[in-house]
This record gives sequence, structure tokens and C-alpha cells, in this order.
Amino acid sequence: MLPFIAGLDAFTRFLKTEFSEENIEFWTACEDYKKNRASHQLLPKAKTIYETFIRKDAPKEVNLDFHTKEVTAQNITHPTLDSFDAAQAKVYRLMEQDSYPRFLRSDMYLDLIKGRQHSGHPALRRRSRSFTFNEFQDVQSDFTIWL
Repeated sequence: MLPFIAGLDAFTRFLKTEFSEENIEFWTACEDYKKNRASHQLLPKAKTIYETFIRKDAPKEVNLDFHTKEVTAQNITHPTLDSFDAAQAKVYRLMEQDSYPRFLRSDMYLDLIKGRQHSGHPALRRRSRSFTFNEFQDVQSDFTIWL
């Protein structure tokens, strides 16, 4: 199984090639928003997410139906940690049913799981090679330093 961050990075790069990276950016913004523990930070962060991703003609507008947009707009007037749950779920389903299956068939994903380099990004290594037994077969141990 790929590390989460490496997989998220590869999926984000894939979405950029499809001009739909706003979906994963919105999803991760919602995940970060849910980590807030200070209630006074919720309103400014909620407004930023709404203005960036949800309002009509937002710079990174995600594809949401009218009802979900309206519910979300109402939710952020008195924001809670679950203010974006409906919108986030819709975007997640869109990625799950559309972009993600294409990603799994893409060369970018196949290269990632095979550990090959893609598009100038360094290949991921599954484990480091620190040494092999043959490199040390002629080395004599000096146990006296341990005594």
C-alpha cells in the first residue's frame, strides 16, 4: 500500500492534468477545517473556503448542485466543524466515481506503484538500501571497544 501523502500528491498531480484539482483542494481544505479547535477561527476559515470553492464564480469553484450550495451558505453563517460535510461528501463522490477510477488506470499511478519516476518528480523508494552482507564480509569486528 502506498503512503497516504505520496498517493495524495500523485492524485493531485493527476487532477491537475485533467484541470480538476479544485476538487481535491476543496476536500483537503475541509479536512483541515475540521481540525480547528478554536471556535473563533471557524468563521474566517469557513468564509475563505466558501469564497474560494463554493460561491458562484469562485476562483476554484467545485461542481455542486444548487441545494448543496444553499445549505452550505446557510451553515457558514454560524459555522460548526461539520458545516461543509454535505458539500465535501458530494465532491468526494464525484472524485470517487469519475476521476479516481481514471487515475487508477493512468500511467502516473502505474509508475507510482512500480516506483518509477514520473514528470520530473523523484521516484518513491519502498525501503532504503543501507548495506548488503557482501559489502562487509572482510570487515573484522573490534569487540574490545564495547568492553
